[in-house]
Amino acid sequence: MARTLVMIMAGGKGTRLAPLTSHRAKPAVPFGGRYRIIDFVLSNFVNSGYYRIHVLTQYMASSLIRHLNHTWNLGGILPDQFIEPVPAQMRRGEHWYVGTADSVYQNLNLIHDDHAEHVAIFGGDHIYKIAVDQMEAHHVAQDADLTVAAFPVAKEEAHSFGVIQVDATGRITGFQEKPKKDAATIPGQPDMCLVSMGNYFFKRQVLEEVLLNDAAALDSSHDFGKDIIPQMVKDGAKVITYDFSTNRVPGESADAKPYWRDVGTIDSYFEANMDLRAVLPAFNLYNRKWPIRSAPYQLPPAKFVLAGKQREFGQVVDTLVCEGTIVSGAVLSGTIAGVDCYFHRFASIDNSVFNGRDRVGRHCWIKNVLADTNVVVAEGTTIGFDPDNDRKRFPFVSSKGIVMLPKGTYVPKDGPIEIAQDMVSMLEQDPSTADVIKTASDLFVKVSRHSNDAIKER
Repeated sequence: MARTLVMIMAGGKGTRLAPLTSHRAKPAVPFGGRYRIIDFVLSNFVNSGYYRIHVLTQYMASSLIRHLNHTWNLGGILPDQFIEPVPAQMRRGEHWYVGTADSVYQNLNLIHDDHAEHVAIFGGDHIYKIAVDQMEAHHVAQDADLTVAAFPVAKEEAHSFGVIQVDATGRITGFQEKPKKDAATIPGQPDMCLVSMGNYFFKRQVLEEVLLNDAAALDSSHDFGKDIIPQMVKDGAKVITYDFSTNRVPGESADAKPYWRDVGTIDSYFEANMDLRAVLPAFNLYNRKWPIRSAPYQLPPAKFVLAGKQREFGQVVDTLVCEGTIVSGAVLSGTIAGVDCYFHRFASIDNSVFNGRDRVGRHCWIKNVLADTNVVVAEGTTIGFDPDNDRKRFPFVSSKGIVMLPKGTYVPKDGPIEIAQDMVSMLEQDPSTADVIKTASDLFVKVSRHSNDAIKER
């Protein structure tokens, strides 16, 4: 298995996850307080024994590349083992990647020169666990040209995925890429569809051939889901599914259900974070046989300060608290508290996510908030208890009422919030947020500091 070459597609913009992705690639978005989304797929491969991994980057890649270099550098001790970022290079023409298949095609030299028998091509922006070697074993045993990891979802969610049609043997007979209606359902389960997880194993020679053919097709969008898979099925190639529900991750309980989340929207991202806080979480971070690796933060332990008259107020329940964070007489319930945060006395925080280096002042009442990094909430502020009022005050509120605070935001008790000038510039340039910033111009003030700068608590 170790000789198999791995290509991680990590160049996605993640437009529906803005403003978290207005200044970083989706795989670089923080998750679970101390991780990045890319850490999950890389942990799956490393835990499964794969150490020959190219990470294909493109959009807003600087923070992603920095994270890869600092966290996932194998040190060059063994030259045949590597995890390396591959920036878009325009090797096949004067254009950036125009589709998932094109991102691999433009790096075909890496695949050809490697001479691996099989190539794994996985997305870098989902939250899940998978013992990858079990999927490859299935691919090899079936002598498949292409194996597609598949997972059942409710029919009403199928429009966000590639829907697979299979015969009784698991061979793919049809493929619908993000169907707006009439999605093919699983036989005998009219409310469920089998969808592609965007994770593939190819025979290397087959992959090279189909990518070259697709590149020459003028009418192709150069996407694995839209073009490559349907064409291979049409041409009679052996394209099969791998049932993700049969995967058994070492160290997981026998009754553990498979977990896979495409955190493509603010609400789905928020809910996936919330999945971590349960007594028996759907996604278990504490499996010592399957660690999720990330940056080794040089920070002191989390600290809980409950002194004097405030002792009866301070409480932390069903909450993840990361390194360097101080909870000083505050109440945290059902919350993700990222690295190096500070929660002051008499503050109450419920059902919220703070991604790191955030500050919440005294006497704040916070609920249903998603705060990017370096956010400060002033003393006495209330958020999340009046959805109508939240929408009148904050530019970014999800369909389910989650208040999203961009990186480096200062929230005063009353009045317009302050957004750092670099974030305003990026939000104005991002098509996903430009209209919101324009129409909500009276809800914020652009201040002349950078979103990384420390914010003085007032």
